[in-house]
Amino acid sequence: MSAETSTDHVREDVFDPALHPELFSGVRSRRIFAFFIDVIVIALITFGAGILVFFLGVFTLGLGFLLYGILPAAVALLYVAFTLGGPQASTLGMRAMGLEMRLWYGAKPYPLLAAVHALLFWFSVSLLTPLVLLVSLFSDRKRLLHDMILGVVVVNSAYHQQYVDVRFQASH
Repeated sequence: MSAETSTDHVREDVFDPALHPELFSGVRSRRIFAFFIDVIVIALITFGAGILVFFLGVFTLGLGFLLYGILPAAVALLYVAFTLGGPQASTLGMRAMGLEMRLWYGAKPYPLLAAVHALLFWFSVSLLTPLVLLVSLFSDRKRLLHDMILGVVVVNSAYHQQYVDVRFQASH
């Protein structure tokens, strides 16, 4: 993972909803369904990890049982970091719904950014109530508050692939 640090390279905002509305068509509703799919996946992984923690607790004479306090949050954070921050740039729920996340200039998110994205989501919903999710109704890119803070955008995967291929062919 290397970052472009030269000053002659200018990053441009590549996701213009006015020029390519298909990138954002149906993103808001599919994001909601992707969230519920991810909740189910995280619950299943947490259940499996809970079984492992049980045996760890038995072998450590009860000390391992302390992990139950952080288990759901740790599983969710690791799940988001390594799926959303991975090569597919989407969680399993996002993949099922045909979505992927990109940085404002087109790059894929990295695991630390994905983890911070999840933490900002949890804090914004917890501190500002779930009404903060209404921000997406007023955003032309259907972004949530934590998306705007981190400079990420969620787009349709299928159209994004066509869009990237067209941009690549036009530049070469």
